[in-house]
Amino acid sequence: MMLVTLASHSSLQILHGAKREGFKTSIVVNKEREGFYKRFGFIDDFQAYKNEDEAIELINRNPDSVFIPHGSLIEYMGMDRVSKIKTPIFGNRKLFPWESNQSKKMKLLELSNIKTPIKFENPEDVDRIVIVKLPGAKGGRGYFIARSKQEVKEGIKRVLDQGLVKNIDELIIQEYVIGIPMYFQFFYSPILKRVEMTGIDIRYETNVDGLRRLPLDVRVEPTFVVAGNIPAVARESILPKAYDYAENFIKTTKEMVPPGIIGPFCLESVVTENLDIITFEFSGRIVAGTNLYVDGSPYSWLYWDEPMSVGRRIAREIKLATQDGKLDEVTT
Repeated sequence: MMLVTLASHSSLQILHGAKREGFKTSIVVNKEREGFYKRFGFIDDFQAYKNEDEAIELINRNPDSVFIPHGSLIEYMGMDRVSKIKTPIFGNRKLFPWESNQSKKMKLLELSNIKTPIKFENPEDVDRIVIVKLPGAKGGRGYFIARSKQEVKEGIKRVLDQGLVKNIDELIIQEYVIGIPMYFQFFYSPILKRVEMTGIDIRYETNVDGLRRLPLDVRVEPTFVVAGNIPAVARESILPKAYDYAENFIKTTKEMVPPGIIGPFCLESVVTENLDIITFEFSGRIVAGTNLYVDGSPYSWLYWDEPMSVGRRIAREIKLATQDGKLDEVTT
């Protein structure tokens, strides 16, 4: 069997982990980036494409394979093209439309009894600092902070004029929660019937994380484009609540989007001064912050006592499922 992924995001980690677990590996790569990926000896097969439609054709060309999605898939290919993938996908492909809709994403979190920021349906209702978000996994591009209802209206007009969204209903207006950002990475195993924490990261965003270097009298509007990731380890007393959230989320997705979460997911959160966890978003696939832990995080070692990246953990789950004749339980 061959494991295939799209070149971007966490593809190197995914294929490195697949090779460690003994799988053949294949990458679907834009011709302009093919030279970069050929630097790595753990990639067996290169399928170069010129356009997005050709990329989907290449993914479907592998009969005895499993395709591993990541955060760039829908952003690069678009939901319409992704829906045409016929190759078995590791994870729950039914979650993709939920992830591309901010309101549906928040609904899953709220139904899971996970604390979330206050949401404003109408700019006129804004009475505090808020962050306005665009749909889909855009890596923070286009997000903006507003301190008043007037700034919200001005920002919305700006993103509409730029064509980043087609109408205001695509946006979500959330309270800007003050605290430490912590992105809790988990993995749900249908084979082992357990949830594992695989790591924690903090997103390094430009230019909001560069503003601290400016003199206090220089005012620059923050932006939130993710450029990298920083590792984090949480105070141990925080972890039980994070696990409660994860287990609630798994249960809710099983009910609302069966068969529910399969494999990696991330609860993107802020930890407040009261050590409360407020979750403002989720990712239903592997997140780029897991690239920090190619040899495993402090948490994955507690489960496996061996180097276990999330990429390798995906391959291990596929291997266990194949050995038990349960591949259909981890693919859709």
